[in-house]
Amino acid sequence: MDGTLVDTEPLWLEAVREVAAAHGHTLTDAEGAWALGRSCADTAAHLAKLCPQTDDQVLEAALEETFLAAVEAGVEPRPGARALLDRLADGNVPAALVSASPRRVVDAVLKTLGSEAFRTTVADGETERSKPHPDPYLEAAARLRLPPAACLVVEDSPTGIAAAEAAGCRVVAVPSGAPVHPAPGRRVLDLPALVAAWGDAQGPKPAARDDGSRATP
Repeated sequence: MDGTLVDTEPLWLEAVREVAAAHGHTLTDAEGAWALGRSCADTAAHLAKLCPQTDDQVLEAALEETFLAAVEAGVEPRPGARALLDRLADGNVPAALVSASPRRVVDAVLKTLGSEAFRTTVADGETERSKPHPDPYLEAAARLRLPPAACLVVEDSPTGIAAAEAAGCRVVAVPSGAPVHPAPGRRVLDLPALVAAWGDAQGPKPAARDDGSRATP
C-alpha cells in the first residue's frame, strides 16, 4: 500500500525522522531506508536501540500517531494506481491489500482508494508477524481462498518483496523509495507499465455507455 498505491512513504520517513529527533537521534539515510516497508513496532524496536532512554512502546505510539496525522491530512494515489484497480475490478480479479501499516492508517488510506476495490485487507498486528515475514501474504491468500503461488503481489520495498517471495507469491516490483532489482520470479516495472501490460494481456476495456456502465462486446 505505502509507496505502491499511495505516495505515503515520504510521510512515513518524515514521521520516523520526527520521532527519532524528538528523542535525541538524527536519523541517517541508511536508517531511513531500513524503515521503508517496516511496521511501527519493528521500527520502534530499532529506534529504541538508537534512543536507549526511551521505551519502544512509547516510540511505537508516537510513530503511529505522527504517521496517521500526516495520512489523514491527505494522500494521493501513485500514478497508475487507480487504473490498475479499475482493471482488476473490470476483470473481476480478486484483490487484497496487505500493509505493514496499522489498521487506522490502512482505513484512512481506504477513504482515498475506496474499500470496494479489495476483497480483504490485512494490516499490521493482524498476523503473528509482519513484513518481511510471509505471514501477512499467507493470510491474504487464505482469505482469498487461493494458493500463494497463484497470487501476483505488487510491492515497492525490499521488505515487502521479501515477505511476498517468502510466502511463495510471484512479485512485480514497483520501486519508489528504495532500489529493487529483477530476480527469478520477480519483474521490475512502474505502475503505468504494469497497467499497460495488463491491458495488452486482457484486450481493450469495454467502451463506456452514456450512463457510465460498460458495454459488453
